[in-house]
Order: sequence, then structure tokens, then C-alpha cells
Amino acid sequence: MDEGMEKMAEKVQKSVKIAPGAVVCVESEIKGDVTIGPRTVIHTKARIIAEAGPIVIGEGNLIEEQATIKNVYPENITHDTEDVGAKPMIIGTNNVFEVGCCSQAMKIGDNNVIESKAFVGRNVFLTSGYIIGACCNVYGADCLRRVQTERPQPQTLQLDFLMKILPNYHHLKKTMKAPSTSTPVKS
Repeated sequence: MDEGMEKMAEKVQKSVKIAPGAVVCVESEIKGDVTIGPRTVIHTKARIIAEAGPIVIGEGNLIEEQATIKNVYPENITHDTEDVGAKPMIIGTNNVFEVGCCSQAMKIGDNNVIESKAFVGRNVFLTSGYIIGACCNVYGADCLRRVQTERPQPQTLQLDFLMKILPNYHHLKKTMKAPSTSTPVKS
């Protein structure tokens, strides 16, 4: 690998921030400016791609095998087009991205489930408590929906189990060091 490629790979790796308490398998693919919150679990073969802006993933999210989260430019716009600023993708807390799903939604609230093989397009805004059914495609600004009356149960037990088990069977990416709090000086 030539020196320029090494510097570029190093820059990409440095832009991934993993909070203490998160479990991120080395076999996952994370590219671009990505921030991963505490108690988030990212399985092997999951893909998080930040091409058109940063991705911020909140606390307690579960991203399963082969799930894909992409912040990419719309089909008719490229990164070379003028007046195209990087737009951040924000993912809230306690969301589940099941096996093989793909999400390009720019904003996802809390307590949502995107089931296996489901697709959520870039112009979709998931507030909180949505379940996107297995193999469903949701896209466009005018998508119809049913709102459930109760929030889905958080995946706390599954997250706790995975946080204990995954380190035994997979190599993990390193987390950021917790910010040190300075001790007040007594006078």
C-alpha cells in the first residue's frame, strides 16, 4: 500500500468515534464520519457508510448482521454538484436494525424496529415507535402509515446478552477513551 493510501485509510479510521460501552465487531464495515453511542451493539458484516455527511448513532441501538445504514447522495445528485452540503444522519436511541435491512432515512427517532430485509428510503423520517415490516420498502415523502398505540419494548435483555457474548467470539473495534473529569481543587 502506498503512503497516500495509508494516510487516507488512517484518516477514515480516525473519523469513527465509538463511545465507551459500545460493542462493535471488527468484521463490521464502517466508513466515513460515524459516531456510535454507548450500549450500541454492531454485529459482524453490518455496514455503516457515511458518504454524504456524518452519521450519529445514539445509545442502545442494535445493528444486526448484514444490516446497512447509508448516508449517501440522492441518485440525481453527486458529491461534485455545487450547493450540496453534507447533511448529518441522526439515529436516536433503542432502535433495532434487523438482519439484512437497509436504512437511508436521514432522521430516525427512538424505539423503532426495521425488520429483516426491509428498506427505508432517504426521504423517510421515522419519529418514534415505528415497526417497518420484514421485506417492506418505505420511501418518498407521502408514505402512508399506521401508528401503533404502544411503544415497542426496548431490546435491553438482548443488548446485555450480546455485550457479554460477542467479545468472547469476535474481535472488537476500540472505543474512545471516556473524557476525564478534573477533580476540584480544595483550597
